[in-house]
Amino acid sequence: NSSAESLDRLYPTVGSTKPPRKRTTSQCKSEPPLLRTSKRTIYTAGRPPWYNEHGTQSKEAFVIGLGGGSASGKTTVATMIIEALDVPWVVLLSMDSFYKVLTKQQQEQAASNDFNFDHPDAFDFDLIIATLKKLKQGKSVKIPIYDFTTHSRKKEWKTLYGANVIIFEGIMAFADKELLKLLDLKIFVDTDSDIRLVRRLRRDISERGRDIEGVIKQYNKFVKPAFDQYIQPTMRLADIVVPRGSGNTVAIDLIVQHVHSQLEEVRATGWAALASAHQCHPLPQTLSVLKSTPQVRGMHTIIRNKETSRDEFIFYSKRLMRLLIEHALSLLPFQSCTVQTPQGHDYEGRTYSGKQITGVSILRAGETMEPALRAVCKDVRIGTILIQTNCNTGEPELHYLRLPKDISEDHVILMDCTVSTGAAAMMAVRVLLDHDVPEDKIFLLSLLMAEMGVHSVAYAFPRVKIITTAVDKKVNDLFRIIPGIGNFGDRYFGTDAPPDWSDDEDALST
Repeated sequence: NSSAESLDRLYPTVGSTKPPRKRTTSQCKSEPPLLRTSKRTIYTAGRPPWYNEHGTQSKEAFVIGLGGGSASGKTTVATMIIEALDVPWVVLLSMDSFYKVLTKQQQEQAASNDFNFDHPDAFDFDLIIATLKKLKQGKSVKIPIYDFTTHSRKKEWKTLYGANVIIFEGIMAFADKELLKLLDLKIFVDTDSDIRLVRRLRRDISERGRDIEGVIKQYNKFVKPAFDQYIQPTMRLADIVVPRGSGNTVAIDLIVQHVHSQLEEVRATGWAALASAHQCHPLPQTLSVLKSTPQVRGMHTIIRNKETSRDEFIFYSKRLMRLLIEHALSLLPFQSCTVQTPQGHDYEGRTYSGKQITGVSILRAGETMEPALRAVCKDVRIGTILIQTNCNTGEPELHYLRLPKDISEDHVILMDCTVSTGAAAMMAVRVLLDHDVPEDKIFLLSLLMAEMGVHSVAYAFPRVKIITTAVDKKVNDLFRIIPGIGNFGDRYFGTDAPPDWSDDEDALST
């Protein structure tokens, strides 16, 4: 009965399945995960920036499923695809993380190489499907860590974040009807059985502490029969079959071209949706603008003037930052308290009712606001997020992340000097939410914002408080604030602006 049920899961009607989707690998820790290739380091922390008015991704991730026999080279093919894609938002998820928790009897069988880990029933498909669904929607997920030496799950879990592309690899990647519906592209890695056996021997002996007799016993008793019964038949479900695995560079190039074409559609619709999101809407109630006193107006006149020297630009920017920080702190929650004065009399005052305040600057321009925060907030903790614009795609990319521990309990002052489209700010907010910071405890501070950026942030994250010294109405075709302030980072640090700079992020800066 068990075999019959497994075969029923394995053989869905080919014409009735939904378009394929993707997969991922759980090689990340709770700290910002990295995938290193020969060309670049790919960061999988954080999420793509395009969100609709409900705060959800406007486009689901593109999921690639990689199936094939044990030791067929699926992970190597996945790494080659990631490297060739050359995009920062890729998540690799391995089916090996989702083996079921074994009973005591099954543990004893596994210790003597008598448990079948190559049967569909060995995997927790319900958890796999729930995890992939969340990742496709751009949500962070917890992934179990499986220990192959003890055949058990570890106590700690890993955190994965959503991405543009998800690669899901495993021997049973195509062995479930519901799982197949989540895959946008199905790839079967077809490698000669002798090569797979040699690779499995090397891996299990060197990495998993097993002896050669046990590996061969398990291969003959479970691995080879399972491949013939459950894995090889799924080759007919694949959109692309890659013979020789990682040695077939032609097939991998074709796969990469197809994925790039899908991502281009997402980028085009993302920019269009973001550009029109603010039209015909009043400014949100979560926006607080510093009162335009003659002093504030005068400082804006100086820093907006293209003839202003760098020294004066820095001096008056710092003055504005100090006023902005103090205004933001006045919006924090306070409670009544009574203190005794040196004269022995009671004074009814106010005290901050939160746990503590943490500042997070969006590099590089946002770090210029840190001294003002430190000047008025004693012992404040500081975190940093590096977001840069990709000059080819126009998308902001997360490159570095360092946040204090236990930030989820703090009120967070998120600092960036100018916000145009809001894409970088939205990405930074999303990262904070992934670290369990409550949305209503995030304060986004900027010296200057465009109405477009205000609306983009407010409608994606309606409980985030937005605080600025001024809001300009227009953004030109290059998404630069009009009349604007210029590239803040270049004017402040005395560097030359690239020809396609953005107000949101300092492109090409480090």
